[in-house]
Amino acid sequence: MRQYIVDAFTDKPFSGNPAAVCVMDKWPSKEFMMKLAMENNLSETAFIVKEAEGYRLRWFTPGTEVELCGHATLASAFVILNYFESDSRIVKFNTLGGVLTVKRTGNLYEMDFPTYELKEIPVTDDMEKAFGIRPVKAVLGLDLICIFDSEDQVRETNPDQDALMRIDGRIQNATAQGKTFDCVSRSFCPKLSIAEDPVCGSAHVQIADYWSRELGKNVIEAYQVSKRGGYLRCEMLGNGRIAISGEAVLIAVSDIVIDL
Repeated sequence: MRQYIVDAFTDKPFSGNPAAVCVMDKWPSKEFMMKLAMENNLSETAFIVKEAEGYRLRWFTPGTEVELCGHATLASAFVILNYFESDSRIVKFNTLGGVLTVKRTGNLYEMDFPTYELKEIPVTDDMEKAFGIRPVKAVLGLDLICIFDSEDQVRETNPDQDALMRIDGRIQNATAQGKTFDCVSRSFCPKLSIAEDPVCGSAHVQIADYWSRELGKNVIEAYQVSKRGGYLRCEMLGNGRIAISGEAVLIAVSDIVIDL
């Protein structure tokens, strides 16, 4: 089985969010995929098998299988469109999160994702304890989003992972309006065995939707201010969908020699 390591949401090696992408002829056991994801110890390992129409795509963190992942979808599209179907510009993935279509335009890979209803909820003392700073607002969609006053607060927060786990056990995203971007963010996923996700595409399904409404802008230029950093272009499509685009860089190709 061939495995590709791809840095997503960046044009520079060793930045953005690394994902492992495994392209297979048939499905191994879920146990094998879980163990390989643990062995890779990246925020996501993607597994792909070609079907009659498109590809079946599954994502695993070191802790569990997930229903939606942005950066590993971008990485998967990069692999398929460069090394398996280089004459194509579009690839379709069948996933637990529905059918996801990715389109290559120049160096960008544009992913068509669903949006989710966002509901403002009370800011709690537990949120303040988790981040060390009290959010000015909290919004709940697929995940919890905590809004802060400034980019500096988002950059400097040092979250208490145990406290994060106590906030409904949900993924936590901290975001604020940025100095040179429409918004900056960080993403913390202790329930998925990920202390901090370097660049999270699925989080921006909600983050970009929120800032689009707040700023009255259809296109949101976002930057995730993790240690690795990464850029996302997010466009609201107006039909319950959002287009999230980014670049990707190949880091390594290897063969998995363990029997599936």
